[in-house]
Amino acid sequence: MRYHVLHETEYHYDSVVTLSQQLLHMTPRNSNAQYCEQYSLNISPSPTEHKQYFDYFKNYSDYIAVFIPHELLTVSSSFTVSLQRRPYWSELQNSQAWDAVAQQLQDSNNVDLDVVGYLYSSPNVKSSPALLAFASPSFWPGRPLMEAVLDLTQRIYQTFEFDPEATNVSTPLDEVLEGKRGVCQDFAHLMIGCLRSLGLACRYVSGYILTTPPEGKERMVGADASHAWVSVYCPTYGWIDFDPTNNCMVQSEHITVAWGRDFSDVSPMRGVALGGGAQKLTVRVTVTPVPLLTNS
Repeated sequence: MRYHVLHETEYHYDSVVTLSQQLLHMTPRNSNAQYCEQYSLNISPSPTEHKQYFDYFKNYSDYIAVFIPHELLTVSSSFTVSLQRRPYWSELQNSQAWDAVAQQLQDSNNVDLDVVGYLYSSPNVKSSPALLAFASPSFWPGRPLMEAVLDLTQRIYQTFEFDPEATNVSTPLDEVLEGKRGVCQDFAHLMIGCLRSLGLACRYVSGYILTTPPEGKERMVGADASHAWVSVYCPTYGWIDFDPTNNCMVQSEHITVAWGRDFSDVSPMRGVALGGGAQKLTVRVTVTPVPLLTNS
């Protein structure tokens, strides 16, 4: 598959902002499953300082500082990516038992440092007895890791209701677990907390998904398609992605931008502004399929 993504962010301020500093995660990653063909970032007013670098998790990150007085800050990210085929479920039948994997991961001397960092609690995801209790019905002793993770994915989908009014970015995970409602960020955090409570390594993935409209309806161009899902480490296969919001393994409709321990590591845009008073945030995301390139 091949997609074009446009992510537009606007901050409207009630009064003049004299200084704005922002950290962006809007540039898509390259990986075995994804290649970025083209990328552009447009900012208005033009930043006085702009630096791009790799963060700790090897995500592309942009630091911008705007010293020009302004009442409107706009950031527009535009890119085209091509996606490669990921493993099908039928190709993941021989994973190790989950408890054997958890035991193996306890010995940090035998585990890659890129994996160790995803074993422990993080700012927005704390391991807990309640999360362990919710996960346990999917993880009986000796069950293959991939089978157990898929079962947990399905149980989250069946148990929790998608409700954008129920939570916000600061809602604690225990409230999500109790209320059984939330959005993709909440469900990704919930699944990560369950898996880490079992001693497994998993990371939060931020990106976009092509929304599929009801039959007979046109796809909603301009709809909010920001998304989040989970990547689980399996020694046999590497990192395998699951989407609890949509009850599926990730295949050809998910576009990866960044990954980290939780949302706090990969927020698309966050920062501080001097002045401005009250502010209004507007975000528009459009994901459009584009024709595949062919050799002439």
